[in-house]
Amino acid sequence: MDRWIKPVILKGKYATLEPLKLSHTEDLIEAAKDGQLWKLWYTGIPSPETAKEYVADALSMYERQSAMPFIVRENKDGKIIGSTRFCNIDETNRRPEIGYTWYAKQYQRSAINTECKLLLLTHAFEQLNAIAVEFRTHWHNQQSRRAIERLGAKQDGVLRNHQVMPDGGFRDTVVFSIINLEWPVVKKNLRYRLER
Repeated sequence: MDRWIKPVILKGKYATLEPLKLSHTEDLIEAAKDGQLWKLWYTGIPSPETAKEYVADALSMYERQSAMPFIVRENKDGKIIGSTRFCNIDETNRRPEIGYTWYAKQYQRSAINTECKLLLLTHAFEQLNAIAVEFRTHWHNQQSRRAIERLGAKQDGVLRNHQVMPDGGFRDTVVFSIINLEWPVVKKNLRYRLER
């Protein structure tokens, strides 16, 4: 069966998204060490001990056609600084989710996230003809929720007790989306924010 979302390189001014490979594992470990991001209890960022499993799981999702994972490479020095992916791919309804997004601490709240989202959304709406793109985050991840709202996404709702966490607790998941009719205005706003 032909893939709806195929491997692609998405290049911007500040960052480039490249398909994830097993060989990126060590670079992702180094990126996550900046801020010890795995210690944030409400995220799924890999620790040095879990990075190989994290990458293997992402590549397995790709093989099952449920995700297209990327590394985020900063253009200035070519360093890998994080990861993101299209996931929960619903080809029938042309509805991917953008998730599993994280960046080394020094790149958070920079133009990188805005540009990466612009690259992914442009690809989804203009090449894949998506009718909606979803974003999901943990209820307690206030930083992520604010960042998603700044993109122009609207909150669809909260899935209570949506997932069992590794520690046995339950995750309430906040679901946001941008629909195709909103995309032109969202795109204009993201470009404006990058040019400021």
